[in-house]
Amino acid sequence: MGKLNVVVLRYLSRDDFRVLTAVEMGMKNHEIVPVSLLSSIASLKHGGCNKILRELVKHKLVTYERTKTVQGYRLNYGGYDYLALKTLCSREVLMSVGNQMGVGKESDIYIVASPEGEQYALKLHRLGRTSFRNLKNKRDYHKHRKNMSWLYLSRLSAMKEFAYMKALYDRGFPVPKPVDYNRHAVVMELINGYPLCQVRELQDPPALYNEVMELIVKLANHGLIHGDFNEFNLMLDDQDHVTMIDFPQMVSTSHPNAEWYFDRDVKCVRDFFAKRFNYESELYPTFKDIRRSCSLDVEISASGFTKDLERDAALLPLCQIMPAFKNAEETSKVSECVLF
Repeated sequence: MGKLNVVVLRYLSRDDFRVLTAVEMGMKNHEIVPVSLLSSIASLKHGGCNKILRELVKHKLVTYERTKTVQGYRLNYGGYDYLALKTLCSREVLMSVGNQMGVGKESDIYIVASPEGEQYALKLHRLGRTSFRNLKNKRDYHKHRKNMSWLYLSRLSAMKEFAYMKALYDRGFPVPKPVDYNRHAVVMELINGYPLCQVRELQDPPALYNEVMELIVKLANHGLIHGDFNEFNLMLDDQDHVTMIDFPQMVSTSHPNAEWYFDRDVKCVRDFFAKRFNYESELYPTFKDIRRSCSLDVEISASGFTKDLERDAALLPLCQIMPAFKNAEETSKVSECVLF
């Protein structure tokens, strides 16, 4: 899970992306995809497919693996990055990728630009970076599936974030404007500010404290709890106004542990203000203060997936894809498909 390097992207051919897409599609039913299946899906000769795969391995876009029973290839985050970027470029959402803005335990953030020169933030979800094994249990993206790929979970995380961000933005919440998403990549408005964790002084700590607490209550009144509401996920501009980021861990106020999540968000804010700004207030919201006026948790059904996103989540079975692409147009269409 190294740093994103887009230098090779401009040199990849159409056949390179056909093979990358074939690996992605093959991983729907195979943890390791054999070359025979890849050449069939990509509609390339066995020798030509092998040659392309060797180059993709060289550029760390796919990984070769061999076990006692099978040998073949699997997609890694490098190849997944390229597939997402290729699709976003073909939609004319992105034109260039700039510097890395931040690194989190589950994502990387980059500055990107549109064909018109407008700057955005690109968030690449990278679940599995940290070593905690209970992540699949802590997040409910995957429902009751037993075997999960980190790429698949990262994609679900991105879909969930985009769904929540769009719903919250449409209702006037202080969140970045969502632009587009594909696979594990989310493109959003570039916020001009700093994470609250980097701020050492405030003009009016009580005013910001009240604004943040009111935001927690407003979310809950709409049926949502952030779940990770802390100084790392709050951006502050020059006027000390807050923008909320990072939504994959959102839960409903109907969740069995909703009160615990709500109290934890409140406690994180209180502890931070006491430690950083030496400000403590006896006034703080409780779960009993919630007066639901809207049910965003119901509208954003299935843990953050709207109906459109749910339809997009389903990849056609391999039996419907075979025989593989016959022309470049089919390749372009299937390249927007996603794992599983």
